Amino acid sequence: MAFSTPISAQKCRLVTLGCKVNQYESQHVKEALEAHGWSEAHEGESADLCVVNTCTVTMEGDAKSRQWIRRLHKQNPQARIVVMGCYATRDPDRVGKLPGVTKVIVDKAKLGEELSEFGVVEMPAGITRFDGHQRAFVKVQDGCLLNCSYCIIPSVRPVVRSREVEAIADEVSELVAGGCQEIVLTGVHLGHYGIDLSKGRAKAEWRRLWHLLDRLDRLPGAFRIRLSSLEAAEARDDLIETMARCRRVAPHLHLCLQSGSDRILERMKRRYRSAGFMERCRRIREKLDQPAFTTDVIVGFPGETEADFQATMDVACAVGFAKMHLFSYSPREGAPAATFGSQVAPQVMEERRRRLVELERTLADQYRRRLLGRELTVLVEGPDPHRPGRVIGTTCRSVQASLRGYAPALLRKLANVRIEAVDGDMLLGEPLFEPQGLPDPHVANAMGAKSRISLPIAS
Repeated sequence: MAFSTPISAQKCRLVTLGCKVNQYESQHVKEALEAHGWSEAHEGESADLCVVNTCTVTMEGDAKSRQWIRRLHKQNPQARIVVMGCYATRDPDRVGKLPGVTKVIVDKAKLGEELSEFGVVEMPAGITRFDGHQRAFVKVQDGCLLNCSYCIIPSVRPVVRSREVEAIADEVSELVAGGCQEIVLTGVHLGHYGIDLSKGRAKAEWRRLWHLLDRLDRLPGAFRIRLSSLEAAEARDDLIETMARCRRVAPHLHLCLQSGSDRILERMKRRYRSAGFMERCRRIREKLDQPAFTTDVIVGFPGETEADFQATMDVACAVGFAKMHLFSYSPREGAPAATFGSQVAPQVMEERRRRLVELERTLADQYRRRLLGRELTVLVEGPDPHRPGRVIGTTCRSVQASLRGYAPALLRKLANVRIEAVDGDMLLGEPLFEPQGLPDPHVANAMGAKSRISLPIAS
């Protein structure tokens, strides 16, 4: 039954599976519902409306999405269940037959229209906070035009849509005003940001990722910017030169390798080869001071031989990744690679994964030790559970750090820290301020105070 603005007693619950883009979109829906009278159901409280934002990257993602829908229906038998996200787009008929499902949203571009029956008159322009997170993910782009043989996402998000620079700047300003001090720019294919906005325009009017960084760097407030996943070929000189110039931008690049074997990269239909990937990393190092490289690697892609795997190990060593996200290949129904022969035996896949885990530990330790003596910015995330009297957080270079001192004023704030030691997988740092709390650096500077806190820089 359709209705206008719901009464305040009505409760909603949102469940999100999958990527940063999904998490952003769920927050957007939550704020839209709240603006029209809904409130979020607390743990153990019944909900009148449940929204499930699904993932379909793997078959496990599909299964977890179905499990959550059934669980929510069991816990809230009277609730209406709305399902959105990539799995809903890929298989709306099956999703629509699950218990309790009253609406399946297959096109998130029509969210406002689809949510109108729940009282939503207008979708907010953006988000104002990011619940449950220390940092805020800001979606700047949607859609992917690639055809990697292992991936199904381009079939469910095929349209490239980029948000206008000023709309993103307004949203980031709102988040920073609300206390968020790290903004992570994300998209389904972040490196394609602005391609659609630039089409048909003169080159001087193009809008690409580096133009967006330039604009965000000029915003007031104490915050830093981090980029999410990029294709190595898209970390081009224009972007890296902008990162070097914009002191808010963290010197951290997540460049998806997937494999170091040119033969496997060709089977994956990736657009680069190992030599080009390593050359791009070398050029980035020339522009940025000790940048952190993180990556994704698929272990056991169909046809992967020991020589192919060794090529991946060699590239990882040459680049010196600070972290590798490792995935054992599993066939994805609907993706071309699912039909490939020469599947790698599970025991072989597991043994190769173990070797990569060991290599990652070595490379990560080497990278941490290169940061000794440096001054880095740390986003403080909470008390250090293993070191009393200290707090932990994430540095501008993505590595975890523990620093002396604890005060509520530190939480979710950026602090300048000198790195003095390495303890396992943790950097140990000395704060460049008295640890009873953080004054506002703008206020301190305006008063001419000789504070040892500076505006956060990605040093």
